[in-house]
This record gives sequence, C-alpha cells and structure tokens, in this order.
Amino acid sequence: QCLVFHDLSPQAATLFLVMPKAPVIGLPEAQESGESLLGRVMVVGEKCAAHLGLTSGFPMVVDEGPDGGQSGNCIHVGVLGSHQLGWPPG
Repeated sequence: QCLVFHDLSPQAATLFLVMPKAPVIGLPEAQESGESLLGRVMVVGEKCAAHLGLTSGFPMVVDEGPDGGQSGNCIHVGVLGSHQLGWPPG
C-alpha cells in the first residue's frame, strides 16, 4: 500500500518519505475514503523509523499544497531523524 524511500536532498541526518501507492495528490482529494490509507502511511513511517533506530522520537511532516511546501504531485509524509523542529515555526 505504501512506498518508502530516502530523500534525494535530505534536510536532516535521516530523512525518508512514505507515500501511498494510490495516487492521492493532496488532503482535499483524500476525503473520507482515504483516511485509512493516510493512517497506514503514518504507521509504515513509524515502523521504518523504528527499523532505523529512531526510538527517541522523530518529526513526521506533511506538506500540503504549494504554499505549504509540497513539492511533489502526491501526498507524502517526511520522517526526519535526529532533527528538532522549532516551535513556533518560522
């Protein structure tokens, strides 16, 4: 149901992407029928993070739309290992 691969231009020590095999461009297209698939993407991300030894926690990031930083034409979750995101952002 999912594809997992390392980012070609990582912004953290570990950065991999998890995306559904089904073509879901963004959250508005997912609607209710995509809820279980999007949940599966997050579960797969956590399993891969554990496999890579990221047991102390990690950020999972979803970029939505051009203004949200989405650079690909399919929704994906970025999992960043050994990287802290600041809050508030920006």
